[in-house]
Amino acid sequence: MPKQKTHRASAKRFKKTATGQLTRHHAYTRHRFHGKTVKQRRQLRKGTLVSSADRGRYRQMLSQVK
Repeated sequence: MPKQKTHRASAKRFKKTATGQLTRHHAYTRHRFHGKTVKQRRQLRKGTLVSSADRGRYRQMLSQVK
């Protein structure tokens, strides 16, 4: 059976933390900032962790990433 390949698009978007969790960037940060509050824009700058419901699916796609 062939080896499972890493999903390259996911590998570029998600990073593993030291504790094995996955980090991601927020959506809605590319344009149209005039409709967002300053607080919302500031909070969208930071990264966040992938939710526990999605974590298993992303780990499978990133199985080859160290």
